[in-house]
Amino acid sequence: QVQLVESGGSLVQAGGSLALSCVASSGTFSSYVVSWFRQAPGKEREFVAAVSWNGVHSHYADSAAGRFTISRDNAKNTVLLQMNSLKAQDTAVYYCAASPRTGTYVGSTWSPDPYYPYWGQGTQVTVSS
Repeated sequence: QVQLVESGGSLVQAGGSLALSCVASSGTFSSYVVSWFRQAPGKEREFVAAVSWNGVHSHYADSAAGRFTISRDNAKNTVLLQMNSLKAQDTAVYYCAASPRTGTYVGSTWSPDPYYPYWGQGTQVTVSS
């Protein structure tokens, strides 16, 4: 069982930056793929970014690529999502999720498997334009 707690959400102006943290309670956190998702009002939850268990590989949604960076520190059971050049359309509740699956390789490209049994409660990010 993995318990996840997100933090770092806030109100920020468009063009600004924000860093979200996801801290896990389980000592086996280092073996999990961790992803960030978001859900805006009236919209379905969508994938944002993922990091492999060892932090070597990452995968981003088109909307996040080039602006967001996901990283992890397994010694601290923490995954970070650094968000730069924020836009009003980034406004959402952001969730981190953990998966025991290692992900899939197509050639040298890694992507997470869409199986996440563990979720945090979310943190609100609001970007004012």
